[in-house]
Amino acid sequence: MIDLDIDLLLRGASMLLLFVLLFVVAKYLKRLLTPYNIEQELTGDDNLAQATSLAGYYIGFTILFCGAYLGPSQGWLTDLVVVSGYTLLGLVLLNISRHLNDRFILHAFSVAAAIRDQHNQAAGVIQGANYIASALVVAGAIHGEGGGVATALVFYAIGQVALLLFSQLYEKLTPYRIQNEIEKGNLAAGLGFGGSMVALSIVIMASVNGDFVSWTYNLSWVAINILGVFLYLIVVRVFFDKVVISRDDLNKEIAHDRNVGAGLLEFAMAVSFASVLYFMIG
Repeated sequence: MIDLDIDLLLRGASMLLLFVLLFVVAKYLKRLLTPYNIEQELTGDDNLAQATSLAGYYIGFTILFCGAYLGPSQGWLTDLVVVSGYTLLGLVLLNISRHLNDRFILHAFSVAAAIRDQHNQAAGVIQGANYIASALVVAGAIHGEGGGVATALVFYAIGQVALLLFSQLYEKLTPYRIQNEIEKGNLAAGLGFGGSMVALSIVIMASVNGDFVSWTYNLSWVAINILGVFLYLIVVRVFFDKVVISRDDLNKEIAHDRNVGAGLLEFAMAVSFASVLYFMIG
């Protein structure tokens, strides 16, 4: 006879219901903060760029929820309140990330206009990747013991600064201007850069998802890992260029040929190598 843990079943059922309710909240918050009709873009105009961005947003929301859920348990009812609070905080931060991305990372053009008016899939990929990247950092910060809202906010801010610095480094390492390529709708460039954003955040998540010891210890550990992953991702890109597609030049394939396959492989390589680091660090 199966021995059922009623409390465990009730907790699981209540968390699933909470996820559905918060998903609805995420949907309406996104609708409220978007300066155009999302439903019209998705179904009326069949806007794939908008769908890609929105997919990243919902994946980011799910990452936030899981990060809050996997934190230390404080009792059934308390867990419901804590998971709700952290997920809602994370949703606010995700929407702030969109504006930071537009203003500081892809500041040369309007990402919202590119997605809405031009159906720019590259811009949709970058915005979706930014949602996922930001969610990974916040989820890592709220996962361990000893932290709280303050640590989540600080590590979120560090993650945004790291994304900004990496975008500038990425711009200098490539012979093409990433913002120009994204503005022109180069999906290959969007995939390559978006993968690096997600990869960077995977490593940051690994460095912040442990227990909070002290500001000195945790900030030092995060800084070391950020510097390390900057170098690591550069090496990964060179490895991909010289080993995986050794017969051709990666930059030429992305900037001139707009080879979506090359961009997708760069995305996969960056995330794959970062995932290895995650399990080594975490």
